[in-house]
Amino acid sequence: MRLDKYLADMGVATRSELKKAIRKGAAEVNGAVAKDPGMQVSEADEVTWFGKKVGYASVVYYMLNKPAGVISATEDRHHRTVLDLVFEYEKSCGSISSLKRKDLFPVGRLDIDTEGLLLITNDGALAHQLLSPKHHVDKTYFVRLDKAATEEDVQLFAKGFRVDDELTAMPAKLELLPDQEARITIHEGKFHQIKRMFHAVGKEVLYLKRLSMGPLVLDEALDLGKCRPLTEAEVAALKKQGE
Repeated sequence: MRLDKYLADMGVATRSELKKAIRKGAAEVNGAVAKDPGMQVSEADEVTWFGKKVGYASVVYYMLNKPAGVISATEDRHHRTVLDLVFEYEKSCGSISSLKRKDLFPVGRLDIDTEGLLLITNDGALAHQLLSPKHHVDKTYFVRLDKAATEEDVQLFAKGFRVDDELTAMPAKLELLPDQEARITIHEGKFHQIKRMFHAVGKEVLYLKRLSMGPLVLDEALDLGKCRPLTEAEVAALKKQGE
């Protein structure tokens, strides 16, 4: 592909900005200054931009341990977004390969006060498969309540029930834990669904954290607010889940 397209795909700058800077010597390919924006390069080449390596990845996958206070959006004027956290990770690695690329997005969403696992990618096909109701992808959460859930709640959640005027929840698995805590697995992802389900049975959610999505399990070594690329095995498992 063209050198300017390679850099544009990675979000370094616009094509017009890149062409001007390349002609002034801002880019190097395999250690040599490249002043031709149309120079042919491939993923195997080492490309640098103002001395920083720009790795090419047409499709990327990140696991994020989302903290409270950050929104599941690509951009926002008032709050930090999950993409801001990904960009900070890239910067900390000394790479600009994804700092400004426009195609990344979160797969699904977590409420601003909800923590835990969130998949960030630019693989639209996989995202559609994972979010499609027909695939019934399990999403498991840890929850802390203002009062303990009961065996009656377990049975009601297992059957599925009318939550309110707008939501009828599909069957969900509720596991009781000590100290007014529980683990719940749902297949859907409706607006405030888990909070609404517990509210309907007289409990309020004090804390909520997503633990897993399909075969993807939150890495216990991943600190809150941090992310990492998925392993090849994790990507393969997700794609198999989406088939």
